[in-house]
Amino acid sequence: MSTAAEAVGIDENRKRTFSRAGLVAAVVVVAVAARVAMFGYESSDYEFFIKEWYEFISTHGGFGALRYDFADYNVPYLYLITVLTYLPIPALVGIKIISVVFDLALAYFTYRIVALRHSGNPIPSLAALIVLFLPTVATNSGLWGQADSIYAVFGLGGVYFVLRRRPWLAGVFFGLSLAFKLQAVFLFPLLLVLVLKKWMPWRALLAVPGVVLLLDVPALLAGAPVGQLLSVYVRQTNAYPALSLNAPSIYQFLPAGADAAVIRPIGVAVTGLVILGLCTGVLLSRVQLTNPKIVLMGAASAVLVPFLLPSMHERYFYLAEVLTVIAACYLPRRLWYVPVLVQVASFLAYLHVLFPPADSTPFGEPPGGTGDSRPLPGDTGLPTPDGQPVPESAMDQMSTQFAPTWEFRILAGLMAIAVVSVLWAMFREFRRDSEGVSR
Repeated sequence: MSTAAEAVGIDENRKRTFSRAGLVAAVVVVAVAARVAMFGYESSDYEFFIKEWYEFISTHGGFGALRYDFADYNVPYLYLITVLTYLPIPALVGIKIISVVFDLALAYFTYRIVALRHSGNPIPSLAALIVLFLPTVATNSGLWGQADSIYAVFGLGGVYFVLRRRPWLAGVFFGLSLAFKLQAVFLFPLLLVLVLKKWMPWRALLAVPGVVLLLDVPALLAGAPVGQLLSVYVRQTNAYPALSLNAPSIYQFLPAGADAAVIRPIGVAVTGLVILGLCTGVLLSRVQLTNPKIVLMGAASAVLVPFLLPSMHERYFYLAEVLTVIAACYLPRRLWYVPVLVQVASFLAYLHVLFPPADSTPFGEPPGGTGDSRPLPGDTGLPTPDGQPVPESAMDQMSTQFAPTWEFRILAGLMAIAVVSVLWAMFREFRRDSEGVSR
């Protein structure tokens, strides 16, 4: 009798599991369909730059085109575009499919990280679906055709393997993240703390530059100069002198006429000091690291660094948007409202770029450069990569286009509340355990 009852119970559990899996699969299909419905939209970034990169690769021998300096993104993303040129897929559709695939991977790692805290209940699945339906995540890939989900997936994977105590694999994933986007450094304060607190061996950090350099090898074989490959991120950091490029950051609170040339180095120095101070505080604490603390530190780093650094774009809070959802799942009573604040601030900034006011001349974020053109050796002409001196006319346009407004000051205020909330939650988590140790 008991055996029959157990069998019935097992069947019921299986039915519930299959039912839940079917529901999740259906919702994922809806999320993908929503993105596909946006595939026809061409952003200015795609029209003037990403499309140009695709066409340049297509008309210059495919893989062999990588020997030229025609784009400011690092070569791993250009490898993906190169593969697209060999497939019978329209460029715009292919570019967006890549990003959508990584959206799904982003939801997967969200599920895995939250499942470490909540196993055997629907919360991990719910967190993954929330991330998949975040307006910024959906529009970033389906509408904008940007590549932020790629570096974010590997950054999130790095956090997951840190939590699983697999440091070398974590280092590989952080290296993959950095290879695709410089914004991966927003998580590097977390890595510093993990090494100093001996959660990770310092040798595992060697995997980060190792992966970046290894991914440069195919481009080197294609004939790309070493200096060109190693300087791509240096050129990116010098591309835009404005204090904020539609980012809801602290620089929105400065007056419109603030001298960017003076304030930028001060902002970088202050950011470094703040991060160093926070890392020192964690290092000097006597508490042991735990998964919730690591998730909180990751979320704090991802939202604080772009809030304080100058010359940030609106999309640079992408990691923060995802990690604050995960952090809210770890500490729902304290942080449930934080991902809402981050999402509202980021998404309204997105809309300003994607659908600018009719009376404006949107500068946007040209991922390939300033809009200036000059021929490459042996070519007919191509947009100049980022890192070249910005023409004075473009600088004047930027100072006007990105001047602080009351709308963006409100968005920056929302982001500031999110920053303070995450830092306060992290402080309380460490203080609580510190008091326990002292007793």
